[in-house]
Amino acid sequence: MTTLACALRSGDWLTVARIKSYSWILLAVTVAAIAGWIALSDGLIDRNGKPLGTDFSNVYAAGVLTLQGQAADAYDPPLQHAMEKAVFDGRDVPFFGWHYPPFFFAIAAITALLPYAGGLALWVVSSLIAYLAVMRAILPRPQTLLVAAAFPAVFVNIGHGQNAFFTAALLGGALLLIDRRPWLAGILIGLLAYKPQFGVLIPVALVAGTRWPTIAAAAATVAALVAISFAVLGSDVWHAFFQSMSFTQNVVLEQGGTGWEKIQSAFSAARHWGADIRTAYTVQGLLALSLAAGLAWLWQSDAAIDLKASALASASLLATPYVLDYDLMVISVAIVFFVRHGLAHGFRDYEISLLAAAWIVPLLSRSIAGLTTIPLGLIVLIGLFALTLRRASTDRTTEISGEHVRIAQA
Repeated sequence: MTTLACALRSGDWLTVARIKSYSWILLAVTVAAIAGWIALSDGLIDRNGKPLGTDFSNVYAAGVLTLQGQAADAYDPPLQHAMEKAVFDGRDVPFFGWHYPPFFFAIAAITALLPYAGGLALWVVSSLIAYLAVMRAILPRPQTLLVAAAFPAVFVNIGHGQNAFFTAALLGGALLLIDRRPWLAGILIGLLAYKPQFGVLIPVALVAGTRWPTIAAAAATVAALVAISFAVLGSDVWHAFFQSMSFTQNVVLEQGGTGWEKIQSAFSAARHWGADIRTAYTVQGLLALSLAAGLAWLWQSDAAIDLKASALASASLLATPYVLDYDLMVISVAIVFFVRHGLAHGFRDYEISLLAAAWIVPLLSRSIAGLTTIPLGLIVLIGLFALTLRRASTDRTTEISGEHVRIAQA
């Protein structure tokens, strides 16, 4: 075996010094890129004619419509686009659709209480702090904040003005608390309903693990969110939401309106390679069923909660056909729980190298898919999920062997 192969297998190449150096370099590049992008903008419009924070413009516009008592208009593309233009004094900015359930209007309205720049700052900074706090709580080590802040998906998410910091914080926080405070974990999972596509497999894991208090709290939270939104916004807004789902499915997902290279799913990869819609859904469905079977086995077992959490985080991304490159922020949850388990029990062959690949892949996934059609993000995620199941199986085998030795010695 070559020196490189040995290093990849053992993971010895990734020393603490290198982790720090790589993180500082990427963090410095991220800060410089963001600062330069803002400095080169024309007011609130960047050099490409898009609003700073791009996708946040749809959140802010929806918030303005909510404050004006016209929340349902956010689900009508022409009306939503008209408001996005109005936010920027009539400038012809691109359309960024509003696809969230009605209870997310509360967050949008809060940001719209401030001028656009202030709302964007509040949105990014508050969600970034929540993400970093959860990462530090899961793995309270000196390097955690540096590595979490330098994670390339942070730059992607900030550049898009997206909500993936919230998603990672809610899922990571729920999985951190699920043993000690199951009801609070359920509330956090219920709040994740603002991104319903990521909750497809969460019930599978919770039922397999007989996490009934968490299931009850999650269901109650979703019911409360729906009831409050009905009471405050009325039923028309829900009717508009359900009508808008066909636009999201047909234009954004099935026709690749955002670009196949940007959507990091099995469905998108199949479509990028020329498959028809039915075939692509079949591929996605088979993957989702495989993930569900793996999660059910893992969560009903006595495997470590860190491995269960890591697998659920990566499977949540893999199960949905609609996962974009900024959503890869959730990989941080899978990584940090796996790392916590490895630091406590040791790392096995190829684990460190694959974790490093998962950490860097958000920086490369879109460009590589665009140039080669290779879905690197999808491949790494599948590898990480499979590795987690392998680790759980190996740990169990080791424990059984150790128990047999102890019995024999006794």
